[in-house]
Amino acid sequence: MHSTAALHSSVPSPSLSAPGERLRILWRRLAPLPGGKALFTFLLGRMTPYSGSIGARVEELEPGWCRVTLRDRRRVRNHLGSIHAMALANLAEMSSGLAVLAGLPATIQGIVTGFSVTYLKKARGRLIAECRAERLDVTAEQEYEAAVAITDAQGDIVARATARWRLRPIPNQATHLAPRTTVQ
Repeated sequence: MHSTAALHSSVPSPSLSAPGERLRILWRRLAPLPGGKALFTFLLGRMTPYSGSIGARVEELEPGWCRVTLRDRRRVRNHLGSIHAMALANLAEMSSGLAVLAGLPATIQGIVTGFSVTYLKKARGRLIAECRAERLDVTAEQEYEAAVAITDAQGDIVARATARWRLRPIPNQATHLAPRTTVQ
């Protein structure tokens, strides 16, 4: 059995600005193993602690596609006995982030620049957030919108969200690190 340290160390060095390749590699290695999806989700929570705070679980991940679930429990509830609006927003952002980033090549970086959510129904029970991000062929800086639907156990949509992303090729590191010359 592999230790998490061994799995973690065998992944190429992380690119903080373009983690898609690392996410894909970890998912392919861990998801088929017993407890692998839970371990992947745990490691994701270590990479992005705020996203890990709601206790969601990644169920499916492919380039441009993600399904994340959230169990209904006290720590994510509001005073009305339903899942808190910000827990739903966090779930949607997590699904969007995984779908988009896993769909980008290592040469492209993305960052969320806007986010909107519409709450359609009180959210109770086990929830599923799904995002499909298509047409992620990026050659120059561009805006991209990724839609997320969150459904309950009955299949009713409880919330819809849209994450607006700025996608762009990673600037050439050599250009930024080269000494500047001045003309005198």
